[in-house]
Amino acid sequence: MPQDRRSVLKQLAAGGAALLTLPLQSASAANAGAKPTTIRIGVAQPGIGNPPVFSGSSAAVAHAKGWVEEEFKADDIKVEWFFFKGAGPAVNEALTNQQLDFAFQGDLPAIVARAAGLKTKLVLATGVRSNIYLAVPPDSPIQSVKDLRGKRVAIFKGTNAQLPINRVLEANGLQERDLRSINLDQATTLAALSTKDIDAAFGNINLLRLRDKNAARIVYSSKGGSPIFTTQSHVLVTEQFAQQYPEATARVVKTFVKAAKWASDEVNRDEVLHLWAKAGTPYEHWREDYDGQPLRVRINPNFDPFLIARYKDSVEQAYRFKLSRARVDVDQWIDQRYLQAALKDLSLENYWPVFQANGKILGA
Repeated sequence: MPQDRRSVLKQLAAGGAALLTLPLQSASAANAGAKPTTIRIGVAQPGIGNPPVFSGSSAAVAHAKGWVEEEFKADDIKVEWFFFKGAGPAVNEALTNQQLDFAFQGDLPAIVARAAGLKTKLVLATGVRSNIYLAVPPDSPIQSVKDLRGKRVAIFKGTNAQLPINRVLEANGLQERDLRSINLDQATTLAALSTKDIDAAFGNINLLRLRDKNAARIVYSSKGGSPIFTTQSHVLVTEQFAQQYPEATARVVKTFVKAAKWASDEVNRDEVLHLWAKAGTPYEHWREDYDGQPLRVRINPNFDPFLIARYKDSVEQAYRFKLSRARVDVDQWIDQRYLQAALKDLSLENYWPVFQANGKILGA
């Protein structure tokens, strides 16, 4: 890989976890038509527990159930999962160094990497419409987003939360430069808010922990509001792996679609939320976050008009804010062949709702 491209993408991972040294796939074996010996999947979340687990998506369910490993067991193909405390930027560096084949990641870091020349394809949506929250110390005078001007506010930059947070700010007459924004990961954010080293923090469902300990107040949530203020994630594959192993790529995607079907069945709601709770966020918080929302809305593998519009909007935002160096062609980046084949094979073409670009259900 050219050194200049590697240098660019390494900068994207600033503050990320140190990379694991992983073996590269054997190109000669692939050219001979052999199946991969190993499938390496990166997760833009830290793994919690032993064995490690993560949460918030159908990919997390597939991992917890061991379904990807089961799919390839008879072929003696090993499946390895790698978790990154540094989230999307750290995953980018691993992808750049050809240390991963697939990745579960949010929109912004993937856009930044694609704009910098990383050759990937988006093959499946997962973890979409996730809510963001704004928390402040219990005795803070801050009552709303509008009160953040000039305040010390934690934002985990480079992740898929940054752009919807900027949308929330703009909707309230602010921009990120109007704040004293501080780049903190989730764990550091919780600690800093507890000790009042910051005035406020944007984050995810984990901020509810501080609320329940009376260590914070939630003054804003995207829950129940416009879905343009939520975060979006996906599974991507490297172009190299997809070209060398199209059959294995199709089987991975199909397995994730099966997981999405199981996880979006209301009969399994409690089990899904309990599985995610093993990653550290209490079941009660997942239940609150998902209350009043069908599982099929958020555990949806489709790149429907709404999600495509969100990615296109994020591309424009990232370029406008100088977070990416070029505009990404979203239509060329998303490769729906594997997903559509899986949906057809499983007779799931009409199982999930289709949303228009404005977030409303098609035909409603």
